[in-house]
Amino acid sequence: MELQILMVDDHPPIIEGYKSILAYNSLGYKLNTTAAHSCEEAYNSIFKIKHPLDIVFLDFTLPPFFEKNINTGDDLIPVVRKQHPNAKIVILTSHYESIILYKIIKQHNPDGLLIKSDFQAPELIKAFDTIVKGGTYFSKTVVNHQKSWGEKNKVLDSYNRQILSLLAQGVKTKSLPDLLHLSKSAIDKRKAILKQLLGIDKGNDEDILKEARKQGLI
Repeated sequence: MELQILMVDDHPPIIEGYKSILAYNSLGYKLNTTAAHSCEEAYNSIFKIKHPLDIVFLDFTLPPFFEKNINTGDDLIPVVRKQHPNAKIVILTSHYESIILYKIIKQHNPDGLLIKSDFQAPELIKAFDTIVKGGTYFSKTVVNHQKSWGEKNKVLDSYNRQILSLLAQGVKTKSLPDLLHLSKSAIDKRKAILKQLLGIDKGNDEDILKEARKQGLI
């Protein structure tokens, strides 16, 4: 049996590596693989591929497609689900920050989420086999973070998670209003709430990040 696969990663050798590994899948599937190396290439491929896709492998960090407001791999998920509703979605990423992984799972509920540093060839094949059979597969870093996603993560709404994530990426507070479409006063209030949640009486952005890392939120 043949499966229609889309693999998206901005490093062509990585895609070739995945293809070589999965050619030895234990279920004996033949893979008809289309490769894309940016959000724009992936977007165009999703519409051009004539056969329904069975699995889409998406890197998280990709060259963006500004025209369609697609900035990361997970931004492609709604496009895939609209055009290929039966496709399995697998995110493979170098990111291991809890807040990013939490956002991916909460917003998109992918069939697979694997941290690249977690797995070698046998685990990728195991994940593939599990997902093809209708299961869900998360690599060990994701599973470990899930154990710590308690009440504090439930309190962190989308904007608060975005603030933490952007600060962790080195974005300055003065740039947050334009990125989040919130006023500076609204962001300052949210940062005060974050400090309260994290148990910080006083401190700057670095103190927020330090405590958030300590508590496993990023």
